[in-house]
Amino acid sequence: MSPFYGEIRLFAFNFAPGNGEEPLWQLCDGTLLQIESNQALFSLLGTTYGGDGQTTFGVPDLRAANPLASSNFGAYYIALQGIFPERS
Repeated sequence: MSPFYGEIRLFAFNFAPGNGEEPLWQLCDGTLLQIESNQALFSLLGTTYGGDGQTTFGVPDLRAANPLASSNFGAYYIALQGIFPERS
């Protein structure tokens, strides 16, 4: 099952799952992404988590929210690809 764009999941490993060519997930560490390469995700997040809104936008920084942090394992990731959620 494909994730929704912007869906956040906790994975119990320290790498972003991908398909070998393009990343499917981005670590939720406050990274700034290029709008041009991630237009669907930008349309959902806007500049809520940073960026200038012209060329960049940010993903949430959830490193401190990790329940596995004490074991130095696992991390939250946000989906960069998937199904665009319908709005009602």
